[in-house]
Amino acid sequence: MELRHLRYFCVVAEELNLTYAAERLHMSQPPLTRQIKQLEEELGAVLFERSSRGLSLTATGQFFHEHALQILEKVDATVEATRRIARSNRRMFGIGFVASVFYGQLPLLVRGLRQKDDVELTLAELTTVQQVQALKAGRIDLGFGRLRIQDPDVEQEVLFEEPMMAALPVGHPLAETTPTLEQLARYPLVVFPAKPRPSLADMTLGLFRRHGLKVEVAQEANELQTALGLVASEMGITLVPEQVKRLQRDGIVFVYLDDKTITSPVLCSRRKGEPPSDIMQEANAILEVLVENRRTGRYP
Repeated sequence: MELRHLRYFCVVAEELNLTYAAERLHMSQPPLTRQIKQLEEELGAVLFERSSRGLSLTATGQFFHEHALQILEKVDATVEATRRIARSNRRMFGIGFVASVFYGQLPLLVRGLRQKDDVELTLAELTTVQQVQALKAGRIDLGFGRLRIQDPDVEQEVLFEEPMMAALPVGHPLAETTPTLEQLARYPLVVFPAKPRPSLADMTLGLFRRHGLKVEVAQEANELQTALGLVASEMGITLVPEQVKRLQRDGIVFVYLDDKTITSPVLCSRRKGEPPSDIMQEANAILEVLVENRRTGRYP
């Protein structure tokens, strides 16, 4: 399957008429008909209902159309960004992060690097596992996550240990306490992300297991914001790193745990053995200041 097949399909899906679609694509109708038929054969799915009244999308076709548009939009945006970078001779620098580290001082690192005129900064929300893969593939240059991963091509630095907190719905019986894990284990748990694993979800579940506690997982969510929404809806409670409390969310209260040794690391991942570029050196210098601010309690 090639991108042109997706483009042909999307035009036909918009026109629902092969003659009009062929005119838009500046081609004749028979080859367009063959291309759509080949696409359906490759997918093993019927994308269009054909009748005397014309074409209509099947339910499968509607699904494929929605996702094909997203793919084409992403490709077009990537092509345009590449052309923009080529015209400006700017250098790419990519940062991957898990959502739970973006409520502290990481935005200040981003802001500092964006001030460099010759740098095109890209951000990608990725799990720690995905960050390692992206680093090895050269798609990002720095990763910020929470999961320790052994990989010969990637080095990880623990920036600091961050206290864990319980996120509870407003009015919860433990809302004005510093609960123990035993107390929290009595309530249904929301964990995130649901996939890909391993992730913070496994760290949370492992925490209860190591203390000999069984928990009921009420719901798994892929995103932090979704997990907090489920908590606000009283679907359950969840554990989050301390900096998440800076996120203002209606219907949620954050409370510290009774056991202050329960923490989550903030890790910085880089490619191993690679001489730092001047951009990386500047990123490391900014990061050193931000980490010191975090360790000493000097927040911006």
